[in-house]
Amino acid sequence: MLNLYGMITEPMFWWVATVSAIVFAASIVAVPWLILRLPSDYFNHRHRIMIRPQTRASVYYHCVWIVLKNIAGAAFLTMGVAMLVLPGQGLLTIFIGLSLLDFPGKYQLQRSLVSKPFILKPLNWIRRKGGKADFIVHSS
Repeated sequence: MLNLYGMITEPMFWWVATVSAIVFAASIVAVPWLILRLPSDYFNHRHRIMIRPQTRASVYYHCVWIVLKNIAGAAFLTMGVAMLVLPGQGLLTIFIGLSLLDFPGKYQLQRSLVSKPFILKPLNWIRRKGGKADFIVHSS
């Protein structure tokens, strides 16, 4: 919905603002919930420990889950990039999208980021508030 000069029209602005507010509200709830669900040694392994499905049905559901998770990640990443120039929490949305996507080196990137004190301290603060043990992170 662009006008003659390539600018966003008012209805489009309200749609973008509404989606932005919904993503923001969802992130306020989802991010702490996810941080609390992770085990304290989640970032303490050299490589991601893969859990393999045991039955044919669970393999099917696992594949469907991976595809849906990556589609959601790509959507969040796209929305986040758009929110860098539109109203919204662009960086937070990009980080959510990247966390949902599967790509080579993702776990090493996560470990590297979490090992930084300015990221680890807020994560552990959230975990303490939720009654969970701090993350154990060893650099290697």
